[in-house]
Amino acid sequence: MFRYALETGYTLTLVRGVAPTEVLQVMEAEPQGTCTGADALIERQDELGDPTDYWDESFVAGAFTIPGEGGDWTLVLHVGDGGMGMQSRFLEALSDGGCAVVHSSNGGKPMHFFHWYEDGELRTTFEWPTARDGSTPDALNSMMREVGFALSDDEGETSERVDTKAAGFALAERLTGVRVTEELLRGAEYQLGLVPEEPAGDWTGIVIDITDAHGERLCKEVTRDEVEG
Repeated sequence: MFRYALETGYTLTLVRGVAPTEVLQVMEAEPQGTCTGADALIERQDELGDPTDYWDESFVAGAFTIPGEGGDWTLVLHVGDGGMGMQSRFLEALSDGGCAVVHSSNGGKPMHFFHWYEDGELRTTFEWPTARDGSTPDALNSMMREVGFALSDDEGETSERVDTKAAGFALAERLTGVRVTEELLRGAEYQLGLVPEEPAGDWTGIVIDITDAHGERLCKEVTRDEVEG
């Protein structure tokens, strides 16, 4: 299941203190009933896809409650169609007075992102651990090192290579107290919602991904505020 998610893209979000139905409401999702297990969730997403429509970015999200650090958390999962489905405006609202942690992959290239929101604010975010951003980009440094991330080029040269995706899962577990396993995702009862695609005028950022003739890659996520600033 994890391999499929990495190949096709996924977004996994953990929100503290907000029930699944409320999370889906904030995401403006249309209720779609329930299903048991991640395989059934993936099937629902596949049924949504129209092979003739390459531009429809609506998706099916599944949510369920799980205990963690500081109380109950809602886990929201979206798999397929390149992932990257959770908008920043949702996360700001869902973390207001609480916490939200997101990690995702777009499949393909791939690009892997990690976001930590607290009290409605993006505290730390990164694709590469050496290039962190947010209002407190270094707040998770000690925790990131503990799970194996190299936080500078010098550290990367002297430390053992680690699976950065596994390190991202471990970092999310440190922040939430929720251990995400294949067994958990395959056995959960999901509340489903169909999240509509974002209107064209409401975009929140762009990703620049360029590889030059020498094989050097530049990949950077730029927010709408930065573009329009």
